[in-house]
Parts: sequence; C-alpha cells; structure tokens
Amino acid sequence: MIAIIKYNGGNVNSVQNALNRLNVKSIVTDDFELIKKADKVIFPGVGEASSTMKILKEKGLDQLIPTLKQPVLGICLGMQLMCKNNEEGNTVGMGIFDINVKKFPAKNIVPHMGWNTISNFKSSIFSEIIEDNDVYFVHSFYCELSENTTSVCDYILPFSASLLKDNFYAMQFHPEKSGAIGSLLLNNFLKL
Repeated sequence: MIAIIKYNGGNVNSVQNALNRLNVKSIVTDDFELIKKADKVIFPGVGEASSTMKILKEKGLDQLIPTLKQPVLGICLGMQLMCKNNEEGNTVGMGIFDINVKKFPAKNIVPHMGWNTISNFKSSIFSEIIEDNDVYFVHSFYCELSENTTSVCDYILPFSASLLKDNFYAMQFHPEKSGAIGSLLLNNFLKL
C-alpha cells in the first residue's frame, strides 16, 4: 500500500490521480499506524511553509515523518519542509536534510513556474531518464545545493531539483504534473 500523507495541504488529489494512472492503489491518510505500515509514503505539498508546518505539528506528523523507515518521497513544499529551515515565514523544518531553503532573488520572474531542465543525476530514481529533460516547477523558494543533491536545475541560480538521504527522497518539481518523465520517476520510486 502507498500512503499519501493527509494534512490539508494542496496537490494530494493530483498525486493520487498520477498513481491511479500507473494502476497503483493508494490511501490518503494521517493515521500513524497506516503510514507506518505502508510500503511507500508520499509527502506532497503546495502552500505556505509556516502555516503548513503548524498543521503538521498539530497532527504530530512533524515527529512521525523523520522516523519512517520505508522509502518516503517529499514533493515541492514537502521537500522543503524536510529541510532544516525555510526563509518563508522563518520556518523550522524537520531537519531530515541539513539544508536551508531560501527565497529566489528578485532578479527574474518569481515564482519559478513552468517547465525547466534537470541534470546531474545522482540517484537510481533517475534510471532510464535521459539528462536535460524538462519537468514542471512551481515555487518561489529553493533548496541549496548540498551533498544530498541528486539533480540540479538552474533558474536565476543552480539549486537542488531533488534530494536523497537514506530512505528519504525529495523533488522540488511536481512529478505528478511532469508527463511521461514524471510518471517514470514515480514508477522508479515505487520500485524501490
């Protein structure tokens, strides 16, 4: 079973629909036991960091997520909240990744919205994917480059398009909205 974490955050339905297209059953839940027993966990997110972290704390999910042992995939805001801290609302994250989340400098159009190229793959989750393919982004804040960076995108500056530490995978872009490449990435995650 695939558990999609429920916390009143956006894009849960899009993720579940993407899994349905892959003929994969999933459940949207905030039940600790169901999440712990799931084969894989997806932590999606669209929204504002501080208000979302407040909801996660109220539900105790901020304490549960870092303790999970199965493969976990954070998407967009989910990825950012798995980091150490976020400039959006001066938010302390879960600290799974020892990375700062910063606001893009106002040199260009922010948010970074639309299709952009990812490269420098450093994870098996990118198996069968050719570098320099485009995926779909929507974000105003970015994760710095680090030893956990598994792909890079360049928008105003280079940033982590994806991360990996132990069983925790994360993508700044939206695989559920990234067409065939996104479906392949989700399928690769499900095969872990």
